[in-house]
Amino acid sequence: MLTTLKIKNLALVEDLTWEPGPGLVGVTGETGAGKSMIVGALKLILGERANHDLIRRGESTCTVEAVFELSNLDQVNELLENAGLETCDGQTLVLKRSFSAGSNKQFINCSASTLSVLRSLGDQLIDLHGPHDHQSLLSRDRQLSMLDEYAQLETAAKKYRDTWRQWQDALTAFENLRDSERSSEQELDLLRFQVEEIQNAELNVEEAVELDQRYQLATNSTRLVDSAKAAGSHLNETILPALSEVQRSLRELEQLDASALQITSGFDSAHIELEELNQALAIYIDNLDLDPESLRAMEQRIDLLETLRRKYGNNIEDVIAHGEQAVEKLALIDNRGDELQRLETLAASAEKKVIKLGQALSKKRRDCAPRLAREISKHLKDLGFKQSKFEIPLEPLPSPELKGLEQADFVFAPNPGEPPKPLRVIASSGEMSRVMLAVKSALAEQDQIPLMVFDEIDANVGGEIAHAVGAKMASLGAQHQVVAITHLPPVAASAHCHYVVHKEFSKNSTRSTLKEVTGASRVAELSRMLGGGGESAKAHAETLLAGKTP
Repeated sequence: MLTTLKIKNLALVEDLTWEPGPGLVGVTGETGAGKSMIVGALKLILGERANHDLIRRGESTCTVEAVFELSNLDQVNELLENAGLETCDGQTLVLKRSFSAGSNKQFINCSASTLSVLRSLGDQLIDLHGPHDHQSLLSRDRQLSMLDEYAQLETAAKKYRDTWRQWQDALTAFENLRDSERSSEQELDLLRFQVEEIQNAELNVEEAVELDQRYQLATNSTRLVDSAKAAGSHLNETILPALSEVQRSLRELEQLDASALQITSGFDSAHIELEELNQALAIYIDNLDLDPESLRAMEQRIDLLETLRRKYGNNIEDVIAHGEQAVEKLALIDNRGDELQRLETLAASAEKKVIKLGQALSKKRRDCAPRLAREISKHLKDLGFKQSKFEIPLEPLPSPELKGLEQADFVFAPNPGEPPKPLRVIASSGEMSRVMLAVKSALAEQDQIPLMVFDEIDANVGGEIAHAVGAKMASLGAQHQVVAITHLPPVAASAHCHYVVHKEFSKNSTRSTLKEVTGASRVAELSRMLGGGGESAKAHAETLLAGKTP
């Protein structure tokens, strides 16, 4: 259930922390006191658009936070996991919404989230109904889901939907390949040319890197050869001959003074190193001395690689990958006859499974629809529609759809002699509110949404019907947490706990507060709602709290 609702700077609310209890929670107050603040805060948690005009005057930011304690977090965690968010640890879920004139932020368990994820999550947590909020009840898809929930067909319906998606995937793959057969011969020629051009190039990544390095050397080969030859010429003509004279002098020195060996010992190794340098320069010159034909071949290869890079990618890896993809496409097209046959068979097999599962689902739905209609009709009678007629016809679809082989349409005739009409064409919000309450009462055991909010759905209701509405809401409160924002004393008296919204005035501001009333305070509030503060109103209020109909 919703354990805590925190509201800060929303309209007339300055700073409110509300901890509603379980069961039916009644919220009352004078007109204009700010009862709608709870609905407004919950709508923000549901992901509705944030209107900056809702920010309290003089403040820059509005914040709403809702804390839920849930016994079953499987669906919630699945949604969070699919959204890339951390799953819940324990049974607590925290949703937060903050917005200002320049920003709009939402958080799930302290992790930043998108508005669409918050909206999807809110749909699993809160069922909000006001005088004009019956979209879920008017949706034919939702009506079919309600029937499935009542008949406990969720598993069968999910299996059907999964199979239907597999059928659609196979059908799409078949149609795409079939349409590709209509590709022009020019497109096929282009694919063949690309494959041939890339394969004939015999590409590899190492060659491209090595070729670039070799070409850089080749383009500078003349200067490199000249420098190497100049160094070799100095060695051969000047340095090495001079070293022979140096060597004779050092040998004579060593013969005259043996201690001179300490000075002359490094000469031999230096002499050897210079001779090795001379030989290495000669080899280096031979390797650099490319003939014009080899240089032209290298340039042609580099031009080819550059051309392929311009056509098919930024680097050789991209070119190779493009060639592999072209080979796969060409093979697919060349062998599409066999592949078409395989996909057509796969799609036909999946379609048979869809129809078989759909027919089994349809039979169970048709068996259960009259039972649900009778159950709803029973609740409608309790709510004042003594001779109404409620039916759930199932209309076959021309072809299998995601939800099944048929669609549901809840039809209702509030008065005898009138033909039943679809709920979506019924204009009276008062009638729709009671129909919605009857449907919710019939589905109370199957409905998985933990929090139901009824925002003055009892408008235009009074007398015995008001008592029936209160009793129905109290009954729903036995299985769900129900918040009823109401102006009817019988509904407020049926609540397990009762809160009153007050408007307080100060010199420079107005603010709304929410306080629980019990005992004499609750009797006083019910007396006010009954239209007076006298002894008769007080006695009436006490009678209502005692659970008796006056």
